[in-house]
Amino acid sequence: MQRICMQLAALGHQCGIDSHYSYLEVADSLLRNYSQHRRLLAHYRCPADQRIQDYLNAYLQRNGINSDIGLPGETFSLQQAGLAREVSLPYSANYHQSPLLESYRVAQGVLHNPKSDRRTTSGVFHIVEGGLPIPTDKRAVPVAVYAKLLEAALQPPDELMRLPISSGMEEPVDIWVSLLLRPVVRPEVKGVLPEKSLEIRLFAPGSLVANLDFVETIFGNAGDPFLPENDAALDIEHWTGHSGCIILAPHLTSLKKQELGLPHYDDASERQRKDGMCWSDKDELYNDGQAFKVVCRDINGVIVTVIADNYFGYSKKEVKSQISYSSNLFGGCEEEHAGGALAFPRFNLGEVYQPPQIHPASDKTFKKVCQQLESDIDIQPQGYALDRNYPEIIYVPQDAKIDCLGWQNKMESSKRLSC
Repeated sequence: MQRICMQLAALGHQCGIDSHYSYLEVADSLLRNYSQHRRLLAHYRCPADQRIQDYLNAYLQRNGINSDIGLPGETFSLQQAGLAREVSLPYSANYHQSPLLESYRVAQGVLHNPKSDRRTTSGVFHIVEGGLPIPTDKRAVPVAVYAKLLEAALQPPDELMRLPISSGMEEPVDIWVSLLLRPVVRPEVKGVLPEKSLEIRLFAPGSLVANLDFVETIFGNAGDPFLPENDAALDIEHWTGHSGCIILAPHLTSLKKQELGLPHYDDASERQRKDGMCWSDKDELYNDGQAFKVVCRDINGVIVTVIADNYFGYSKKEVKSQISYSSNLFGGCEEEHAGGALAFPRFNLGEVYQPPQIHPASDKTFKKVCQQLESDIDIQPQGYALDRNYPEIIYVPQDAKIDCLGWQNKMESSKRLSC
């Protein structure tokens, strides 16, 4: 409880949840100093958030959207396991209720009872255009519409921002809550391969902290995202190179299609009509007012998902989906949702290629080809030539031997020498 009080005080909030907080007086100057640093660094993001923010900026700009949409800056960071559970109930009460959730303190810990307990995924999966191909059973979302959904997601109503532990305080705390995960993508194979994981950042309005408590119990807590030891980019041995982000925004179900910029039915494409990404009545709600999640991802290895619901299962499944996304891009590992994988054919035509054995009847030599194509090729000092008109064409001697595994053997031998 002392840690929570100090963390809230450092964020500039009055701590009234503990009557014995004389320790705050001792640390007062340090906390005020920290608050000033945070004020001066208001636009600074932890490394994981900055990677996600850079991706969003580039993605929107690449698709012609000039929008200044920023991830939450000041958040109550769940820097260690158990904090989410502590702040999910009032300090001096065993029960908390909000329009989306009921929480009870019980002998075994805490019981969270979300308003919705869904069992269907029909109409839930929405994917933003401009990235990887969108399956026909998913709903394609225009980039401009996604930008407005994301902007609205990051501006939740005040009633969603109230941190449950501050209920009943003279000055309740309205704040975002954030969590860092490092779920495993490829388990360790001792002596052969190291464990690989991706980084995922979760953001939830304060009243929905119970959702992060649920996710944390399954996937763990990766600690304070501002500390260098928790920066995935400094742990290249165990990072897949991929980043994920999940933002909870149940209030998005009240948005109307017209205000999001979706076209009228008469002006919509065939795909938009099929997916319901158009309107006939100006009061039509997006996705008919039902829960959904909208995913933005491409080949660059960053995936950002907005979930318009507080159902715990959606958050858990989205973390698993982002693990699948990472494993598909990383390769060399299997993943659960193989049915939704984007697959490309690969062919192995052998490890060693020797032209004389494959084309024994050819009388062409490298020297003759260089004489015949002298004006169209550039001969390289290493003994091969490049085509001036088609740079992807490389001319090699007729007695060349191409060893596809040679480079790997050289790399392994160089590693042994360096050791």
